[in-house]
Amino acid sequence: MTLRSIKTFLILCLGFSVNLVAQKDDPILFSVEDSPVHVSEFQYIYSKTNGDKADFSKTSLEEYLDLYTKFKLKVKRAKDLKLDTIPALKRELDGYRQQLSKSYLMDKELTEKLVREAYDRSLYDVNISHLLASLPQNAEKDQEAAALKKINELYKTLEGGADFAQLAKTKSDDVSLRPYGGEIGYFKALQLPNLYELESAAYETPVGKYSKPIRTSLGYHIVKVNDKRKARGEMNAAHILARVKKNDPNATETAAKAKIDAIYARLKGGEDFAALAKAESSDTKTAAKGGELGFFGINVYETAFEDAAFGLKKDGEYSKPFLSSLGWHIIKRLEKKDMDAYEVEKGALLNKVKRDSRYSIAKDAMIQRIKDENKFKVNTTNLGAFYKSLDKDFTTAAWKAPKTGLDKPIFTIGDKQINLGPFTTHLLNNRTLRIRRAKGKTPQEVAELLFEDFASDQVIKYEESQLGKKYPEFQSLMREYEEGILLFEATKRLVWDKASADTVGLKQFYKENEEKYKWSERARVSIYSYKSADAKLGAKSRKLAAKKPASAVLSKLNKSREIVAVRNEMYEKGRNGDLDNLAWKKGTVSKVKEEKGEMTFMKIEEVLPATPKTLKEARGYVVADYQDSLEQQWVKELKKAYNVDINQAVLKSLIQ
Repeated sequence: MTLRSIKTFLILCLGFSVNLVAQKDDPILFSVEDSPVHVSEFQYIYSKTNGDKADFSKTSLEEYLDLYTKFKLKVKRAKDLKLDTIPALKRELDGYRQQLSKSYLMDKELTEKLVREAYDRSLYDVNISHLLASLPQNAEKDQEAAALKKINELYKTLEGGADFAQLAKTKSDDVSLRPYGGEIGYFKALQLPNLYELESAAYETPVGKYSKPIRTSLGYHIVKVNDKRKARGEMNAAHILARVKKNDPNATETAAKAKIDAIYARLKGGEDFAALAKAESSDTKTAAKGGELGFFGINVYETAFEDAAFGLKKDGEYSKPFLSSLGWHIIKRLEKKDMDAYEVEKGALLNKVKRDSRYSIAKDAMIQRIKDENKFKVNTTNLGAFYKSLDKDFTTAAWKAPKTGLDKPIFTIGDKQINLGPFTTHLLNNRTLRIRRAKGKTPQEVAELLFEDFASDQVIKYEESQLGKKYPEFQSLMREYEEGILLFEATKRLVWDKASADTVGLKQFYKENEEKYKWSERARVSIYSYKSADAKLGAKSRKLAAKKPASAVLSKLNKSREIVAVRNEMYEKGRNGDLDNLAWKKGTVSKVKEEKGEMTFMKIEEVLPATPKTLKEARGYVVADYQDSLEQQWVKELKKAYNVDINQAVLKSLIQ
């Protein structure tokens, strides 16, 4: 077991997580010096650890109480050694706190709603077209106004009866789709990265209708829904390609068609698809794999290819030859996967949702909730005065923060006051953002945008600081993890490392306990093996082995080539079932048996009596036992160093 795995084990299994916080009516069961352990904590971990065996009997409770007091003694020593101040351990604990905080901070109800929505949408593919009034990132006000005016005019034109496709061909800023009347084609939920608003319009607008103007990171859109179908899911398929080379008069479409027709005829005649793909397919990337493409969904290959693949109704079925931009194909369906039940898909969808722009909706809702719950209030006087002091240097690298007034409050949340100083530090540290957001905006407008970011960060930090008060289980889990890593570090330093590094102590421990480390009776064995199942060879080799040493057997049988091989092994009695069934004496030969395609038999060459192990031979066992010994000594020292006060009356009240 590695140190990392030991650490994980200690934290998870010996961390003693506690979900209950001591109340006034929660008596103290025991104390280690000035550190109390309440009944609720002990009851919880006793029940958790013992499970169905937690019978609360006197014997069981006393045994577990002994274990738990030892744990608390070790944690006490770790804190007295100030191991909790080690930077690496503090970083590890902070990392765990941040990770744990996320599950408490985010509005779980809203997140669940977004995941469910993504699942429901993923059951369907939607075909859409759009009109676009594009906008660059960090668009200026006049650009924003112009784009909004354009999309509203397009919407008004549509309302007047204009043809959507014709408008897309002549007016849409998405010039790549103009030839197609603005048609994007089919897509499914979460397939358009960070275009949640566009996805929502597509799924919420009825087929044949168009949406009102919507805003995305690309600009303003009007979305028309052309079709909605059951999701095609994912397909694993194989194909054979007869490529049509572009601009090559010697490889015409006719020649490729003749080739694919000939292959199709061979398939119909019963030849294997994978073998034909390997031999005949022009797709060199997949031919070696029998034409297999792997799983794919919609919008991976061109429409003709996808339609042919998803048109196959059952696994093993293959299509008629069809033409794509690459050439002529025959495609075979290998396996089809559709969306599974919500509970099965939920985890994967949650990860996708977290990476998508829609997750910012949940985050914004969380921040607003925290503000409302904790009476977030901006000091408009002080903040406004700071905004007015900003000049054009603010949106350049030359800006310097003011040196006075930094202690003036700019907002409060709960019982915490945030002053101007931290905000100016945030502004200095985000020079690139100040410059990037300056386009088309005044220094005051840029500062207001950056204030929203700063305030949101401070709101989240405030909520993190309150989690222990709001959620007792959060505080308990943090204590669990902290005590776990402290126990690990203390044990590593005072027991594990010492046992490995203390060569003098290890030798002395081995010498004092030498009788404990012995070899049982052992046999040195020759194991013969050969591939042939010839019974005569087995009888001949066994007969030779019974009378002669291995070298003579090999010399006799392997005259022109190797027929029989032999290897030597040493086994303790009780470690090999086949060997244990033999008479343990020199010269015993086993019967021939088949083992993993080989014929084998064994011969006992020598039987060694029980003997002591050297320190080198027994090192692993000695180190482990030495660690146990050091830990026992450590616990004795801790019991002398710290007072453990057990309330016997409280303990007695727990007995059932």
